[in-house]
Amino acid sequence: MTIQTPTPFPGQPHSPQAPEKVVFDRHELGAIMGIYGRMVAAGEWRDYGMSFLKDVAVFAVFRRTAEHPLYSIEKRPKLRGKQGMYAVIGMDGQILKRGADLRTVLRVFDRKLIRPVD
Repeated sequence: MTIQTPTPFPGQPHSPQAPEKVVFDRHELGAIMGIYGRMVAAGEWRDYGMSFLKDVAVFAVFRRTAEHPLYSIEKRPKLRGKQGMYAVIGMDGQILKRGADLRTVLRVFDRKLIRPVD
């Protein structure tokens, strides 16, 4: 009697045809969604999109759905030992903040939440 191992579902990590992707983990998404919720409440952001590719995970935020993203929050694990794997990139492609700690990188949005009182 031979015992067969179950065939993995497509997309599972042990599946040979499934390409590895960079993803945000639960804690990272929690931090990102925290700032996203604050910016939505402030009326700055309205929509978001996520992309998970082989070398980068991207969380893009939009003012309107049909526009280019205002900001992209990227995770690039290959840069972990160099500049840090997290970055906030503006709509013009300029890197606004880069670092090894996501919460520190997301602080770039704190000053955008502070508005002068008229």
